[in-house]
Amino acid sequence: MRLATLKSDQQDGILVVVSNDNQRCVRADAVAPNLLTAIEHWQTVEHDLQTLSNSLNSDGASVGQAFDAQSAAAPLPRTWQWLDGSAFPQHGYLMEKAYGHPPIETDKPLMYQGLSDRFYGPSDDVLLPSENGGIDFEGEFGVVVDAVPMGTSAADALKHIKLIVQLNDWSLRALGVEEMKTGFGWVQGKPACSMAGVALTPDELGEAWRDGQVHLPLRVDLNGERFGEAVGNEMDYGFHELIAHAAATRDLPAGTIIGSGTVSNKQYDTVGSSCISERRAIDLIEFGEIRTPFMSFGSTVRMEAKGPNQEPLFGAIDQRVAQQGAPK
Repeated sequence: MRLATLKSDQQDGILVVVSNDNQRCVRADAVAPNLLTAIEHWQTVEHDLQTLSNSLNSDGASVGQAFDAQSAAAPLPRTWQWLDGSAFPQHGYLMEKAYGHPPIETDKPLMYQGLSDRFYGPSDDVLLPSENGGIDFEGEFGVVVDAVPMGTSAADALKHIKLIVQLNDWSLRALGVEEMKTGFGWVQGKPACSMAGVALTPDELGEAWRDGQVHLPLRVDLNGERFGEAVGNEMDYGFHELIAHAAATRDLPAGTIIGSGTVSNKQYDTVGSSCISERRAIDLIEFGEIRTPFMSFGSTVRMEAKGPNQEPLFGAIDQRVAQQGAPK
């Protein structure tokens, strides 16, 4: 099943069920007014949402309306929690090697809590105050859970994953570095994230969803040129393990989003990267100097994961960086 949110004058948008080819949708607000409400009442509404999906996909063009994933809102325009991991070991290894940082000695996943009161839609301009912050993107996958009780094990966490999403975790690297030195968490270095327009139930990925990981490449284009196409299955910890880590000392409310961290592969020389910071680390390792600049106002980034036969899944995130307060 595929779900999305149409933009409206309601802050949480209007819930729709999307066809398997992402071409049509049918309103589902009679079942649940928005996706957050649906996730909070999943056991009650899942059957009715699936019935709408079955009808939409069997009757085709006679049901619903045209759907454009690019013009949709984020599936969850806001939610209770956004917890982002850093589960790809290659990303951390490159940073350590390039900058001489000692390895982080821990047997637990790395994770931070970011802001969750707003997620950009897939084509929204990303508004920032200055180019001096080190503007960077981070291509990721994420999962949306229903209510997860404190102390849930990794083995039991898989059943709490209701939706899979594609994300861009925007970062201001120069600000983030300074904040990390304080020993507290990120605030200024982590603005709002972006989300592709379609959220999928795990069964939509078929064999590409296993071991709590998305076994698909995430293609990233920066200013119209290929930047990376790393695959999402080289995580040290699967999403079920990230959920268990997050729920160790707290209940996770329904609608919590857990991110994978920047998708990164050992074969970065052939598949590229999913963020500029990693590419800059590779510059240092290979050339002894940084050759890749951060983004500036007017820069664009596009990222999309497709199915094994290039079929559409989440839709693309395709955005431009712009200055806050500048005329459009």
